[in-house]
Amino acid sequence: MDAFQHINHARMVTLLEEARIPWLFLDERPTVKLRSGCVLADLRVQYKGQLRHEDSPLDVSMWIDRLRAVDFTVGYEVRAAGAAPDSPPAVVASTQLAAFDIDTQRLRRLTTEERDYLALWLAD
Repeated sequence: MDAFQHINHARMVTLLEEARIPWLFLDERPTVKLRSGCVLADLRVQYKGQLRHEDSPLDVSMWIDRLRAVDFTVGYEVRAAGAAPDSPPAVVASTQLAAFDIDTQRLRRLTTEERDYLALWLAD
C-alpha cells in the first residue's frame, strides 16, 4: 500500500502479471512457449475505485481483447475479494503481448495452437 492506504501502481502491475502467468505460461498450456519468448508491447491501467489491503485477495477477470498474427491484448477487471462479478471494477487494464524469438531477437508469428487457445478467451 502507498501513503494513501491503497494498492500502489507498481504493485497493481505486478498483480496483473501474477494473474496472467498461470493462465498463459504453465507447462500444460498451448501457450507455454511464450514463457521463453514474449514481450510486453503496451500496458494501460485505469483506476476506477480504491483497493485497500483488506480487499484482498483480489478477484482478477481476464480475457483476450484482440488477437493478431504476432500479438494479442489481454483485458483485465480487478475487484475486491467477494465483490459481485457484475459490480463495477476498481481497476480496468490491458496488456498487449507479442510473441518473440529470443535467438533471432525478432517478433515471431503465434503458432496455430497458441492462436486457437487464445481464441477460446476472445471477448464477444
